[in-house]
Amino acid sequence: MNKTKTKHPSGAPWRNFYGRFKGKGLRKSQEAYLTEDLARLSPGPVTWEDNPDRAPLKLDAMFGDKPVWLEIGFGAGEHLVHQAQRYPDVGIIGCEPYINGVAMLLRKIRDADVSNLRVFPGDVRNMFDVLPGGSIEKAFLLYPDPWPKKRHHRRRFVTQDHLAPLYTVLAPGAEFRVATDIPDYVRQTLIEVPKAGFEWLAERPGDWRHPWEDWYSTRYEMKALREGRMPHYMTFRKPD
Repeated sequence: MNKTKTKHPSGAPWRNFYGRFKGKGLRKSQEAYLTEDLARLSPGPVTWEDNPDRAPLKLDAMFGDKPVWLEIGFGAGEHLVHQAQRYPDVGIIGCEPYINGVAMLLRKIRDADVSNLRVFPGDVRNMFDVLPGGSIEKAFLLYPDPWPKKRHHRRRFVTQDHLAPLYTVLAPGAEFRVATDIPDYVRQTLIEVPKAGFEWLAERPGDWRHPWEDWYSTRYEMKALREGRMPHYMTFRKPD
């Protein structure tokens, strides 16, 4: 939630962040990935400290004339790297504030030798500030933090504070994919995402029971399946 109070002299709006920035200690190899690779894979000045004027990112300088996709909270990066390998003619930006996950992604990028990814290790709301309007052709929200307690539901991504700026940066006709195994998160998604202006594209149960043709099942999803939780794969579209 934005408040009139600011974090620092740059003028950044106050934004509560409830997730983790760091977990257990990083291995030396992970620290090396962060030191050696993260700056090279930066999408440009995103934070308020680096870009207090909130100048839009130059996506053509990053990706040329490739269409640009966005993954919100990429976890350990399995899906992100899979998409980059499958679609080399697309540029993809991944946002993830959890630095341990960022380090795991950087190793995967080295192993896969993909060059069409950029990585922002922070809150995606800062990215929304500096993405040009209508610039993103596809967005992914995959197994976001469920915040299961009812009093914490306002912390979920599928609230208007997050969905409204996402809608702004998506191009007309852009696809927004959401995957979750939490029934109440499904309910909130189906209420809030259309309220933000998106169309739900499902026409039959199989449209949300079966994953997308180019899906990559993550470790989190495999754990959910072992524990008997049913994933839901919801596809939304920003109208033309």
